[in-house]
Amino acid sequence: MKLTKLYMMQRELDAFIQNNREQQTDVFQEKGLALLIELAELANETRCFKFWSTKGPSDNAVILEEYVDSIHFLLSLGIEKGFDTLATWPEGKVEGDLTQLFLKTTVSIHQFLSELTIAAYEQIWIHYGAIAQKLGFTNEEIIDAYIAKNEENYTRQKTGY
Repeated sequence: MKLTKLYMMQRELDAFIQNNREQQTDVFQEKGLALLIELAELANETRCFKFWSTKGPSDNAVILEEYVDSIHFLLSLGIEKGFDTLATWPEGKVEGDLTQLFLKTTVSIHQFLSELTIAAYEQIWIHYGAIAQKLGFTNEEIIDAYIAKNEENYTRQKTGY
């Protein structure tokens, strides 16, 4: 999947948000924590780890929206560190069920936040790709959902979210 357009859109949204703040600040750590929180929210919607419950996962649309919430922060972190030259989604294989993929993805995010290398950043993308595959999301669905959520994020910023 091509990432260039998504980086461009995220860069514009990040600039819009930053320009509408009273104070210009470095928010890299906050974005890192936000990515971890969004990953947890995604896991919560899938309910993959809730062995104690018989209730099924949320609707696919809800899960996809949570998924692209993460992608916003993943793109933004890459922009912050100059890794937005990543033109395509890195490919790789990550084994495991959905619960294991969430745990491994969490580790990859922590690794990146402590290392700040392009290799560590690419590993997060590879893990998110494995989650998308496990959830059955296509590249087109991810892009369409990202674009829709990007527009919603602008609206939220304009209305004091």
